[in-house]
Amino acid sequence: MDSRTSDDGATIRRRRQCPNCSRRFSTSETASLSVLKRSGVSEPFSRTKVISGVRKACQGRPVSDDELALLAQRVEETIRASGQAEVDAHQVGLSILQPLQELDLVAYLRFASVYQDFDSLEDFESEIARLRAESASARA
Repeated sequence: MDSRTSDDGATIRRRRQCPNCSRRFSTSETASLSVLKRSGVSEPFSRTKVISGVRKACQGRPVSDDELALLAQRVEETIRASGQAEVDAHQVGLSILQPLQELDLVAYLRFASVYQDFDSLEDFESEIARLRAESASARA
């Protein structure tokens, strides 16, 4: 009878009518989103797991729980916008990098160093040089 999308766009509320008894009822529908791990196991996407992974990189940094929750929401929205029901865990990590860079550069470097497997000082130096170049071009 009627369909409406929720404010966050993740849920559709439908008003329906039973064809047998004509009673009306509402349903709430959400699209499931799964993450395919390296081991081949598939598990449901979890904002909580995103937050806990990023929280480690933010340890000792001036980043609030609310900011982490917003970051996790942005990551989920980015992944859902791809239109895929199942995404690779690597794609989730890539989706975290940009919002984290905007949130806190030190936390970004910590997360990127683990996620992108930095194994030398040169890896850090090249990433810092890239960040400085971006910052300089943004100011110009």
